[in-house]
Amino acid sequence: MKPGDHFLNQKLFKTSKKDVIRFRSIWISDLHLGTTGCQAARLLEFLQATESETLYLVGDIIDGWQLKRRWYWDQTHNNVVQTVLKKAKKGTNVIFVPGNHDESIRQFIDLDFGGIKVRDELVHVTAQGKRMLVLHGDRFDGVIACAKWLAYVGDSLYTVILKFNQVFNNWRARAGLPYWSLSQYLKLKVKNAVSYISSFENALADEARKRDLDGVICGHIHKPEIRDIDGVLYCNDGDWVESLSALVEEANGELRLVSWHDIMQVNHPALLTEPELVNA
Repeated sequence: MKPGDHFLNQKLFKTSKKDVIRFRSIWISDLHLGTTGCQAARLLEFLQATESETLYLVGDIIDGWQLKRRWYWDQTHNNVVQTVLKKAKKGTNVIFVPGNHDESIRQFIDLDFGGIKVRDELVHVTAQGKRMLVLHGDRFDGVIACAKWLAYVGDSLYTVILKFNQVFNNWRARAGLPYWSLSQYLKLKVKNAVSYISSFENALADEARKRDLDGVICGHIHKPEIRDIDGVLYCNDGDWVESLSALVEEANGELRLVSWHDIMQVNHPALLTEPELVNA
């Protein structure tokens, strides 16, 4: 079963302390709070079911682009923000690295708000001593850097594709079929998209190599990935629109990708049997 196969239409499950899965560090990005595509309910379940010494918010947390076009903000989006603030208050080291969709936050770089540190980029040292560059990654996107207007067009097209996915997958759920993502399919199958992703990944790896670092951790392209690129460890934590994924560091320093499905399968497997999709 793939991440995102089930988006449950039910009340959020309250996780008890004994159920919480603990990590040394967690990286999440591309939440796109403020859009109908954000799977805020699933994200909230993930945040409630996990704890970490450090929580990195690696950009595009709040989608300012979409909010400028049309205001959308429901209670689950509030709950996500409140949960993150609560984690910071209780001692989690929360670091916010803004992306292109929440670029207005970049004016507050190096300031702290409510226990949340706003940073442009930073180096994370794992328990194994690996030095990892952490940044959103949009500055290494040729479309963002050279033709921002085209990025806005692409964002609008992506929104249309997500709406089609919602309708199409509601039909598939009623037919007893698993979730299928058109945008993920296009990313993996369309030659230009594959080339774009590869160029982005190589550019980020090159930057880490130039700085004599062991690897890079980013978001931006909504494609969760861990792979070695000529001796540099490239990690992308994915997104909370389709992949519902995060990058985590275990206590021993191991880095791996997890999904909402992985976490819920450990804690509450009964929740994964519900057939209905959320109506966005």
